[in-house]
Amino acid sequence: MFKKILIANRGEIAVRVIKTCRRLGVKTVVVYSDADAGSMAVEMADETVHIGGSPASESYLVADKIIDAVKKTGAEAIHPGFGFLSENPAFAKRLEKEGIGWIGPNAHAIEAMGDKISSKKLAAEAGVSTVPGHMGLIEDTKEAVKISKEIGYPVMIKASAGGGGKGIRVAANDKEVEEGFPAVKAEAKSSFGDDRVFIEKFILEPRHIEIQVLGDKHGNCIYLNERECSIQRRNQKVIEEAPSPLLDPETRKKMGEQAVALAKAVNYDSAGTVEFVASGKDKGFYFLEMNTRLQVEHPVTEMITGVDLVEQMLLSAYGETMKLKQSDIGINGWAVETRVYAEDPYRNFLPSIGRLKRFHPPVEGKLGKGEVRMDSGVREGDEISMFYDPMIAKLITWGKDRDTALDTQAEALDRFYIEGIQDNIPFIAAVMDEKRFRSGNITTAYIKDEFPEGFHGVEPTKLQETQLIASAAYVHGFMSRRAQLVTGRMSPVPEARKDWVVILGDKHHPVQLELGEDGDAQITINGGKPHSLVTSWEPGQHLIEGVLDGKSFAVKFADRTEGYLFRHRGVALRALVCTPTVADLHSRLPEKEKPDTSKLVISPMPGLVVSMDVEVGQEVQAGEAVCVVEAMKMQNIIRAEATGTVKAINVEAGASVAADEIMVEFA
Repeated sequence: MFKKILIANRGEIAVRVIKTCRRLGVKTVVVYSDADAGSMAVEMADETVHIGGSPASESYLVADKIIDAVKKTGAEAIHPGFGFLSENPAFAKRLEKEGIGWIGPNAHAIEAMGDKISSKKLAAEAGVSTVPGHMGLIEDTKEAVKISKEIGYPVMIKASAGGGGKGIRVAANDKEVEEGFPAVKAEAKSSFGDDRVFIEKFILEPRHIEIQVLGDKHGNCIYLNERECSIQRRNQKVIEEAPSPLLDPETRKKMGEQAVALAKAVNYDSAGTVEFVASGKDKGFYFLEMNTRLQVEHPVTEMITGVDLVEQMLLSAYGETMKLKQSDIGINGWAVETRVYAEDPYRNFLPSIGRLKRFHPPVEGKLGKGEVRMDSGVREGDEISMFYDPMIAKLITWGKDRDTALDTQAEALDRFYIEGIQDNIPFIAAVMDEKRFRSGNITTAYIKDEFPEGFHGVEPTKLQETQLIASAAYVHGFMSRRAQLVTGRMSPVPEARKDWVVILGDKHHPVQLELGEDGDAQITINGGKPHSLVTSWEPGQHLIEGVLDGKSFAVKFADRTEGYLFRHRGVALRALVCTPTVADLHSRLPEKEKPDTSKLVISPMPGLVVSMDVEVGQEVQAGEAVCVVEAMKMQNIIRAEATGTVKAINVEAGASVAADEIMVEFA
């Protein structure tokens, strides 16, 4: 086994590789940019080397700097993680010439499979069914429209060198191709340094299913079952699970054998993933692409097979013969992974950048009837940078079956508290309880179908309402009693108040509160039967964990200027706890009108203005593109809220903008 390797990556995946290396006794070197100088990966590594500025083009994508770091530290091999140089065949070839080990597949396999156009041709030659499309390169928008019409709408416009959900657009008509084609080319150039684009038929009601393969340098190759990755937003995976609710043993075997056949055709010798689009109606499947690297979602495969894929990559790169046989690979239970992103689900999932003022993930290990695993590369106090992918962490849960794994995931998300930036936990937690998702009847259009107007939170169930009212009453009653104890030192302490009104959202709930001395309370809501609450909550904690009427729960809350903000599985409500008199007065207050921002185009995030597509005096229709702002490697088309004439333009292409900065004003 290697004695020392260099990890040419950052964040969560760098930390993930370090963990396996520590277990195996392999020393690690981590390279880092200016933005990652104080990162968790840098702290955990045995050695570190600074390689440049914050933009990836000045650091993680500069092969010379990484190779220099290998020579400087005496590392024997490089693990590229995912993204950056992980699927760059020229880099793999250069390492071979330099005598540096490459913990990934051979350069020929990367070259053959990494290019989506050539990989589809190879797949077809190998007898793997492929999606209809135009495999040649497309030079301009006019040609893209012509080809799209010939294939038949809807079509998918994809960057040939793409990955990670970037450089992809679905177009349903000529206009969407005219908008999407140049955007894909620009994203491809920015993210991958390669602006080649191709177009293929978009399969209606598709499911995204991928097969994990593993090979060695001696011709052995196996598959480690499948992952269901259909829950996507803008082609970026959000929730993954293994196995798939769709597949039966026969279909799984067919897909696995095709994936292995394709891998063997290019002498694949590491961990890799063959991706398919499958039909939920007839379980037919078509080859999409092969990712010649470790996938973000690899933990769900590890959880159901017991195989450490990073370890297997190290063994293969070192030249070891794979000990695993196909017959060794089974399916033990069910695993689910959610990607926690720095984005605001209430503002159309726009990127959120800033410092993690609080970062309290759920504890790893047993939770309820399942188990929790956390893969993350950040800590409290770290900054989420505009220079890299917005993923904060991956939360993985395991259960003996799908329902148990999902229940455990939901409970773990309830206990995941982040403050300082916006995160998508409310959204993914809401999905965990959604009826269609629970049924397993999902497609890649699931989010678009179920949340067509975006995510605006969900209404609380009766149980959630009870949990929130009880939590609000307990916290306020506890704090009131504490204040009385402090102020009553020089005089008799008055009896703790029992009658309160909890205003949850816009509903008033009379409450009778009987506080015990050891975190217990009896709470009567709206004159009903008393509820029994037991909790270990103390002031300063932002998570109320407890047992209400014998059922465990966890609710997040933050103290606000007026009342508390409670959050639970997509429910976000303000709670005021008042005396009955104050509650009556509060109900008489007029509602404050929201300001009209329809005549303003406001930057929804910090970023870079890629293009300004309007000019002063131009009449713009509601929904028409006004400009493009790039943040976290994604280009976001900003559209007008209402029809109007451009009065002023405050920024130009190439300018940096802050969140909520006014970019364009309408008359």
